[in-house]
Amino acid sequence: MISVFVRSLLTVIMVCSIVGTANVHAEDGEWISLFNGESLDGWKKVGKETSKWEVKDGALVGSGDQSMLVTTGQAYKNFRYRAEIKINDGGNSGMYFRTKPEPGFTDGYEAQIDSTHKDPIRTGSIYGMCHVYQQHVKPDTWFDYEIEVRDDVWRGREMTRIKITIDGNELYEYLDFDKTFGAGHFAFQQHDPGSIVQIRKVEVMPLAD
Repeated sequence: MISVFVRSLLTVIMVCSIVGTANVHAEDGEWISLFNGESLDGWKKVGKETSKWEVKDGALVGSGDQSMLVTTGQAYKNFRYRAEIKINDGGNSGMYFRTKPEPGFTDGYEAQIDSTHKDPIRTGSIYGMCHVYQQHVKPDTWFDYEIEVRDDVWRGREMTRIKITIDGNELYEYLDFDKTFGAGHFAFQQHDPGSIVQIRKVEVMPLAD
């Protein structure tokens, strides 16, 4: 019988490891800041009132019960998106893209933020689509998280191309042939009362269709 670990590893290899198949390079463009480092302007909380989002020392800080902090500006379809993030030991969060203006946990793509939570799906995963079980980032450590998203065509089939990069190292490129989510907003998840996530330098670079 194949162990759970081996099955998980095979899934990652078969589904996610497609870097190098028709690579697409982002155009040069301007990074647009989505967080001013001082206030929650341009963001709103969606979820439980007992969840807390605040700005401390130039960073967005999420704590308390479940909620989402979502951008209130325009929707984006093709883009590069990045932030500097830190998650506490045992914490769980998510960096959402192409999500709804009033999102729940299953609305939009989620780049997982999780170093040591009991959920074994770690930072670098696209939750529910491409799972990474190796720890790439230690808890209580700042890291750079970057995502490149583009609707594209591969071998005659339309799809959404998602590239995940941590601290400048590209982990993989995932091709979503279901094109599960269209243009949308960005959000961060506050997963549970034991989690504390910190976020700074949130930026987007729009890409041509």
